[in-house]
Amino acid sequence: MTKILLLSDTHNHMDERILEYAGQADEVWHAGDIGSLRVTDALQKVSPVRAVYGNIDGKEVRSEFPLDARFRCEEVDVWITHIGGYPKRYDPRVREPLRRNPPKLFISGHSHILKVQFDKDLDLLHMNPGACGKSGFHQVRTMLRFAIDGADIRELEVIELGKRG
Repeated sequence: MTKILLLSDTHNHMDERILEYAGQADEVWHAGDIGSLRVTDALQKVSPVRAVYGNIDGKEVRSEFPLDARFRCEEVDVWITHIGGYPKRYDPRVREPLRRNPPKLFISGHSHILKVQFDKDLDLLHMNPGACGKSGFHQVRTMLRFAIDGADIRELEVIELGKRG
């Protein structure tokens, strides 16, 4: 079983609460808008990190992380990208590749809106962890924690880190 902490849209913010949760995970997945490598460097000190860059990320972050990460975690095919949309409203860049070869778990960030939704048409689970940084319009800072056990995604938990301000 692999315990995952999923976060997004840190926008250069890192704090002890995020690091505390990261330290409890086997892997931390960041769905973009990292802000600076200072964020992922801090996370990597407590847990292995997989990340993609987002639209606010500069050359330094983009040279370290890809636009898309597609990989297997145990028996689950995972695709992480920053701007991906959600079921019935996928971003045009990913719509056709998703239709042709859907992963079991599709993760995006960008909207700052926490959403977990099953896509019956593509037989995949979509997750957006919201935003755990302090920049943006979101009111509450959020992350997701879950486990991958073989082919199963289980023990999904929403983590609220308090108000943005």
